[in-house]
Amino acid sequence: MIAVLLRRYKVLCLIGVTIVIIQIFLGYKSTKLATDSYNSDESTNEQNDRFTFLESSSVVKSIYQDQKDTENNERFSILLNEWGVKPKCEISKDKEVVSAVHRAKSRQCKEHIIDVACKIKSGSLFPKTLPNTCPSGNYIIERSLGCYQDDKKHRLLPEFYANFKDTNSPKKCIQMCLQSGYLYAGVQYSTECFCGNKEPNINTKLPDSSCNMKCPAEPKFICGGYFTINIYGTGISDVTKPLPKINKEENVRIVFLLTLNGRAIRQIYRLLKSLYSVNHFYYIHVDSRQDYIFRELLKLEPKFSNIRLSRRRYSTIWGGASLLKMLLSCMTDILELDWHWDYVLNLSESDFPIKTLDKLEAFLSANRNKNFVKSHGREVQRFIQKQGLDKTFVECDIHMWRIGERNLPDGIQIDGGSDWVCLSRSFVSYVTLDQKDELIKGLLEIFQYTLLPAESFFHTAIRNSVFCDTYIDNNLHITNWKRKMGCKCQYKSIVDWCGCSPNDFKPDDWPRLQATELKQLFFGRKFEPSINQLIILQLEEWLFGSYPHGFENLNSYWQNTYHHKDKSPAPKDSLLTVAESLIRINSKSNNFFHFYEPLKILEITDYWELEVYKGFLIKHEARFNNFTVILETWCRPSHHHAQISKSNPLAKRIMQLDVSTDFDQKELVSRNFAKIIGENSEPVLITKFSGYFQSKITKVNLTIVWIDSSEKIRDVTSLVIEDITITAIYFSKSNLFNELQSGVWTVKILYNKTLIAVTKFLVVPNLNSSSKENNLSHNIIDKDVVNFFSIENTCVFFNKRNIRDIVIGYLAASNGDWNGKPFQKLLECKKTKWSTFSPDPKSKLSNDAVNVDGSS
Repeated sequence: MIAVLLRRYKVLCLIGVTIVIIQIFLGYKSTKLATDSYNSDESTNEQNDRFTFLESSSVVKSIYQDQKDTENNERFSILLNEWGVKPKCEISKDKEVVSAVHRAKSRQCKEHIIDVACKIKSGSLFPKTLPNTCPSGNYIIERSLGCYQDDKKHRLLPEFYANFKDTNSPKKCIQMCLQSGYLYAGVQYSTECFCGNKEPNINTKLPDSSCNMKCPAEPKFICGGYFTINIYGTGISDVTKPLPKINKEENVRIVFLLTLNGRAIRQIYRLLKSLYSVNHFYYIHVDSRQDYIFRELLKLEPKFSNIRLSRRRYSTIWGGASLLKMLLSCMTDILELDWHWDYVLNLSESDFPIKTLDKLEAFLSANRNKNFVKSHGREVQRFIQKQGLDKTFVECDIHMWRIGERNLPDGIQIDGGSDWVCLSRSFVSYVTLDQKDELIKGLLEIFQYTLLPAESFFHTAIRNSVFCDTYIDNNLHITNWKRKMGCKCQYKSIVDWCGCSPNDFKPDDWPRLQATELKQLFFGRKFEPSINQLIILQLEEWLFGSYPHGFENLNSYWQNTYHHKDKSPAPKDSLLTVAESLIRINSKSNNFFHFYEPLKILEITDYWELEVYKGFLIKHEARFNNFTVILETWCRPSHHHAQISKSNPLAKRIMQLDVSTDFDQKELVSRNFAKIIGENSEPVLITKFSGYFQSKITKVNLTIVWIDSSEKIRDVTSLVIEDITITAIYFSKSNLFNELQSGVWTVKILYNKTLIAVTKFLVVPNLNSSSKENNLSHNIIDKDVVNFFSIENTCVFFNKRNIRDIVIGYLAASNGDWNGKPFQKLLECKKTKWSTFSPDPKSKLSNDAVNVDGSS
């Protein structure tokens, strides 16, 4: 009977037995847990221990962080006392402020940062709201249009969307849409905000009761409903952007405002030559740190009545607030000059015209009183974040310090994009008036503490003023943006932000320039002859016709790197050490000036022929018997120090192997063309690999070993080649800044622990260094220098006719012999092709009978 029952209820019996076993197991576990709870001190349960540890460690971490913060605050207070800085408010908990104060060098800068931070805390730094005086007609801010039916697939206001979970209200949404430049704002589903420019269709309007959800920030207001939206006007008028005209009118007169930096004086002359006309004006601002080009360009003022240099000079760092101050200062000065003009158009030494001057004149004459600026072309809120407009920056110690977040003022729309502008005289007068209106005063307060202020100030001022209908979205420029190459955060040393910069035009970019022929674009940037001068020559001949056959030094370019009169920037000790060594060596060599006494170095100049760096020229005084002449010696860095394995397949593909400094990631070139490295330099290994399409691997990891002059390993770095199938230039920075021992260093490249290449580089001692290496004799320094640099030639420049006659007469009397040594042919600098004294007519600016030569 039992057997029959078991067979019939077999499944039920199995289920029952399983339940009993589970209950027994659970009972055992509960007993075990209870026992463990009573004996927690002796518990060996690994899982419980782990969770206990994690919980305890998080508590300890929290306590430790609190203690650390307290210690840091106390330490910061001590440092403030040491610096003699007394904050007017509590700033020790503001991490960005503390970081900026720590990193700032001067006491004045530290105090300035703290003062601004305290004003932010008190709410006295920035205006809360600003007036918009752009005529708006019937468009009234916060005017309610009513409740409307929305659709998920076809939004009434589709241009922008944001979700303000805790802060949404009609006012907040309206202000954001106004700031972004939209005509209408709408709130929906309590937390949602929409913006758009198209007036909603009257057929979608609903009874006000259909919008019935309260706003989270202000419950007394309604913020739409489920696919129902309350729509408001932002107060912005529907100003249709005027299209530039091309009608013929009386020609305008332009002030070209040249804001210059660097040392490319010959390219500046070349730019001026391409733009010069007696009908226009040229106002020049030279960065306050650049003595050389300021001194050279001052020579133009007595010869040209329409060229003036600003005496109020600013240090215009990338992204700095000083750039806007400089532009406004120059515009104020221009208005005070007795010049009759219609437009101000700013350019830099890196700009060059892509159309002739007469075409620019005709275009601006047909669009008189318009203002040409370039907008960002993207959604405004994203632009604000990318541009850092919602952050506060302070400029001091030649640095832009980020010190915290901020809110932009209500009531105005924000715009921006490029700091290259062409502005009408009436608008320039408006923004530079002594008695500025509330809008301009407020904008100046904001942009005084803004990154890249000139890229937004003029745009925003036009948009929100009576000049709003003069806005034209075109800065007349084509810019060579290559974001992948130009956005390398290359300005981190001078600004607390990651910025981008355009690339130089090269011959490969020629189709882009040709494509502008029918467009209303008149300038291109950037052009640098030290990177590529062929594209400049190609552009000149496209605009002005071919140069005559045999035109002197058409493919040559010289750029000064040192002048003895300069106080700023300070000369590099390593450059002068090498130059002095080379003229010492040259004075003892068997040339036509055998055993002359080298005196003062006057100038050092880099020299190119087409795109090839040919070396550097040392202009110096020299004494022969009782008279002094000027010599110029042509030198170049040697390139025979690399040793590359002939058996390793990867090594065979190394096309370039150099060590230098100042590597430009954007242009993939060392800006230290002479490859002179000092004790305070930061060396970089630069390699170029040819692509290999049949490679089985694409990514390669190399090890770089840096060995000093005493054969000690000083650093080991890595170099990752992401795609070995592509021909490309790579670089590897060392971590040896300010730690270089003078002498000959060695760099080894290893792949899979196998040595594939070796190169050497020279670190020269600093002139003012007290190090042991600097006490080496000239003979030892010269021995190293001669192995890394070669002397190509020397020429003589006679600054006085009688000196020339004396030297030639002496040579004739001595029968071409000096101290028993035969002379080579006497080279006069003006008759060579390489000397800075050689003619350079492409960089010669002329005004009737007056010539200003770009040659030194």
